Amino acid sequence: MSARKAVKPLRSIAIFGAVGALVAGIALPAFASSKPSEAAPTTLQQLAAVDAQSLVVASQATAAPLARGTFSATTPEEIAKKKAEEAAAARAAAAASTASTTSSRFNTAGYALTSPGSGEVRYPLPMGSWNVSRTVGGGHNGADMLAPAGTPIYAAAAGVVRASAESIGGYGVAVMLDSVVGGQRLQTTYGHMLYGSRQVQVGQTVSAGQLIGYVGSTGRSTANHLHFEVWINGGLVEPMSWLSVNAG
Repeated sequence: MSARKAVKPLRSIAIFGAVGALVAGIALPAFASSKPSEAAPTTLQQLAAVDAQSLVVASQATAAPLARGTFSATTPEEIAKKKAEEAAAARAAAAASTASTTSSRFNTAGYALTSPGSGEVRYPLPMGSWNVSRTVGGGHNGADMLAPAGTPIYAAAAGVVRASAESIGGYGVAVMLDSVVGGQRLQTTYGHMLYGSRQVQVGQTVSAGQLIGYVGSTGRSTANHLHFEVWINGGLVEPMSWLSVNAG
C-alpha cells in the first residue's frame, strides 16, 4: 500500500516533465525563426523596396530659379509682340532710307522760298502751275490742285505747324498748320507731298508764303497733286472760293 502511494507522485512528475519538454521543443524553434537575423546581408531588391517608399512632396521640393533674361520669348503672345516690333522697326528703317534718298533731290536753291504776292493769305502753289480736278463734296474735304511732281508748296497763312509726317493716313506725306487770320482760327492741310520733301517740323512757326514741301502723289492718291483743305473756326470751307476772296 505504501509502495503504491510512492509511485503516484513519481508518475505525476514524469508527466509534467514530458509536457515541459514538448512545449520547449515547439516554442523555442518558433521564437528563433521569428527573430530577425542581424547578420543577414541586405539584398539589392530589399534596398530598392525601401527606396521606393521614399517620396518628396511638393512642399518639400525646391526648383532652381529660372533666369528670364536667358529667353527671348516664353509665350505665344510675347513671340507675336517681338515679331511685330521687329517688323515695325524694319518699316521705319525702310521709310527713313526712302526719305533720306528722296530728300537729297530737293535743292531749295532752285525754288523761291516764299510765294509771290502779299497779304495774310497766299495761294499754296505758284500761279499758272495748277488746275483743280475736284473740290469739296461727296465726302471729299479739300480741293485737288493738279500740278507736276516737285512743284513747290507754300503756307497759305502764317502759323504754327500742328502736324508734319511722312505718313498721315490717306494724306500720305502731309503738313498741317494752325493760324489766325482776321481774328478767326484757320487750319490748313497740305497732302500727298513727295517723300522726304517736307521743309517744316511740328511746333515750327512759319510765315505766309513760306516753302513747306513739294507736290507728289503719296497716300490715297492716283496722280500728282496737292490736296488742300481749309477749316475756319472748326468748319469746313471750300478752299478755292476762300483763296479767291482772301489771297493777295
